[in-house]
Amino acid sequence: MTQFEISAALVAALKERGMKIASVESCTAGLISKIITDAPGSSDVFDLGITTYSNEMKTRMVGVPEEILAAHGAVSPETARAMAEGIRRVAGADIGVATTGIAGPGGGSPEKPVGLVYTAIATKEGTEVTRLMIDEPGADRNYIRNTAAEIVILNVLAQLNGNESSI
Repeated sequence: MTQFEISAALVAALKERGMKIASVESCTAGLISKIITDAPGSSDVFDLGITTYSNEMKTRMVGVPEEILAAHGAVSPETARAMAEGIRRVAGADIGVATTGIAGPGGGSPEKPVGLVYTAIATKEGTEVTRLMIDEPGADRNYIRNTAAEIVILNVLAQLNGNESSI
């Protein structure tokens, strides 16, 4: 599937169910918002996308508790969960998605290497957090960002199409 086909499939699935989605992104720099809004009719299902690289804005804009950031850092499953739940609440959306990670080329550490990304999908039923390690040979910043963004969209589609009762 191309990115456009992924976008069109998500927008169609959300429209069919009368649902809205919102995103808050760190390492993907707004690519989830872009992918969703590439499809015609996306304004019917997408109200808000936030890109933030600062902890202060994660707290101020979507309510990530400072305690989570202090204890676990910006790149953590706890932060991804709080981001997705926060954007869902702020936007009044049915689904909130989030990414936080290290796209590189710098910024990595042995504990949190370049290519580590946490994604989260929040719904009324709960929040699913996924740990990705995108470290294929030749994986640069753009590859990491695009791969993570596409995985989020595909995971939302999978939930919508295969597990409708959970959303």
